[in-house]
Amino acid sequence: MTVYFVYLDEFGHLGPFMSRTAPKYNESPVFGLAGIILPEDSVRQFATKILQLKEYIFKDEIRRSGKPASHWEKKGNEVFTAKQVAKYRHFRSTGFRLLNYVRDSGGKVFYYGREKISGTVDVNSVGLYKTVLGHAIRQLDAFCTSCNSNFVLVVDEHSSRKQLLITSLQTMYDNNSPARHMLSPPFEVESYANQNIQAADWTAAILARLWARRLRPKEYADHEDFEKYFWDRLHQVTTHSTVLPR
Repeated sequence: MTVYFVYLDEFGHLGPFMSRTAPKYNESPVFGLAGIILPEDSVRQFATKILQLKEYIFKDEIRRSGKPASHWEKKGNEVFTAKQVAKYRHFRSTGFRLLNYVRDSGGKVFYYGREKISGTVDVNSVGLYKTVLGHAIRQLDAFCTSCNSNFVLVVDEHSSRKQLLITSLQTMYDNNSPARHMLSPPFEVESYANQNIQAADWTAAILARLWARRLRPKEYADHEDFEKYFWDRLHQVTTHSTVLPR
């Protein structure tokens, strides 16, 4: 039986959202978890490809940092901006290569998210995270049921670790509908030292732009190129994924 390693990071923004043009609370209309699903025998090979891609694309920045490439990271929201994707081919090709690596590794892209309530600061951010995490685990469990496999979940470190651990355990051992294919509670890792979590972060950054554009096309007109270049490519390797609109 295959074991899949699932690397997830946040996409969008967890806090309140008024509008993109508001002076505060203007980050994103969506929040979710996104990343990559890799079969166990592809985990190290995939990480090596991501490391080599970083060394090629960002070699000057890595050199200036004085850090080894394996301990250097660049966040997806810095790589995949509307300006850079529109103007510079190598930023688009970075996203293309990432998705090709997922496909060639026998993996999948995965995401689960929700459009947030807008126009209020009265939101329960921890509650939203717990809801999204619980549903994401169930969707991953459904994927593994469909292919007779199990999965291990790897996430970036989070400030609400205790609440999220409780949510994971409750979903994993639910009396009525347990996530039977989840082998353990999630493992937390330091993103700077884990290439596959960095790949999940890049994937999440692309998805944040795509879904902001889908949910609020007029406000995010400058994200049109994300839809043009990435929507179809990304969804060719996506499984059991959705964003629930309000």
